[in-house]
Amino acid sequence: MDSLRTLRRWLAAGMMAFVGSAAAAQSANSARAVEYRATIDHVKYTYGPAQPVARLASGDVLVTNTLDAFGDALQKPGDRLSSVKGDNPLTGPFFVEGAEPGDTLKIDFLEIQVNGNQGVGAFAPGFGALNATGYTPMLNPPLPEKIWFYPVDHASNTATFHALDSNFSVKIPLHPFFGCIGVAPAGGEARSSIVPAESGGNMDAPEASAGNTLYLPVNVPGALLYLGDGHAAMGDGEVAGTAIEVPLRARLRVSVVKGRKIAWPRFENEQSIMAAGIYRPLDDALRIAFTELVGWIHEDYGLSELDAYELLSKVARVRVAEMVDPNYVIIASIEKKFLPPRSRP
Repeated sequence: MDSLRTLRRWLAAGMMAFVGSAAAAQSANSARAVEYRATIDHVKYTYGPAQPVARLASGDVLVTNTLDAFGDALQKPGDRLSSVKGDNPLTGPFFVEGAEPGDTLKIDFLEIQVNGNQGVGAFAPGFGALNATGYTPMLNPPLPEKIWFYPVDHASNTATFHALDSNFSVKIPLHPFFGCIGVAPAGGEARSSIVPAESGGNMDAPEASAGNTLYLPVNVPGALLYLGDGHAAMGDGEVAGTAIEVPLRARLRVSVVKGRKIAWPRFENEQSIMAAGIYRPLDDALRIAFTELVGWIHEDYGLSELDAYELLSKVARVRVAEMVDPNYVIIASIEKKFLPPRSRP
C-alpha cells in the first residue's frame, strides 16, 4: 500500500501520531497494513453473513476504528438514549483469506487507543445487574434513564467520574479494550451485537486489550471478523450495564491457525492462558471456562485432565467479565509459571 496515500488518509482523520506508530510497526514486522475507516452509515448490529468491508491475508495488520456503544450519538447533557440508532455498532466484517471452519482465528492486539476526549456511561431501564428484567421481574419500577459523561485526559491516561447527585469526582485509569469482538456463528445464523456466545461477540472482557492475544473458532469461510463497543475502563461484571463507552482506534494482527479447532474464545499473553465461559446461569459459564482451560492444559502442556483440574483448584484466577447481557461471561486463567513446558505450539 502506498505509504504517502496512507499517511494522507490518516492525517485527514486527525490521526497523525497513531499512523506514525502503525507505519513503524509495519516496517518492523514486514506485514501488510490494511486500513478501514468505519462510520455510522456502514456499521452492523449483528454477527453473521454480510458483505465484507475489507479482505485480509493471514498475518496482515488491520488498522481501523470503532464507534462507541451508542454510535457516538450521546455527546452532551440533555442527549437521550432515544437518539441512539442501535446498541453496539460493529465495524466489519473483515474476510480473512484461508480461514475455514475448523481453523482458529488468532488476533494479536498491538495497539488500542481512545479515539476521543470523553466517554459515556448510562442507565437504561430494564438493563443492568441490579435492575428488573423480563426474566427477573419485580414489582418496583425500573431505574430511570441517567447519563454520565467522562472527560478523558490523554496526558494523564485517565477519565474522570463526576457524580450527578453531589460534587464528588474521581479519576479512573484508562484501560482501553474491545467490549465486542467476534466472528460469524455457524449455520448461517446472525447474532445480535448485544449477545456474547461461542463465537465471541459482546464478551466485555478487559483481556481484549493491547499486549494480549485472542483466539476465536472459525465457523464460516473467511471467519467474518467484527469489532466494536470500545471501553476506556470497566469494573468487573459491568454491573450497571455500561463501561466508560468510547470510540477506539486500533492495530490488530490477524492470523489463521490452520487445522486447530477450538470451541470457545481463548486469550493468552506472556504470563497466562485464559479461557472464556459464556452462558447463563453464571455457574454454567464458570463450568465452561474451566472445562476449556482443563482441555487446553491437557492438549498443549501435557498434563492429564485430572491433574490439570487439581492444579487449577489451587492456583486458578476467575474474572466475572460481565453479568448483564443475555449470556454472562467468565474468564478463567492460570499463570504459565505453574505449568510444564508447552508441548504443542
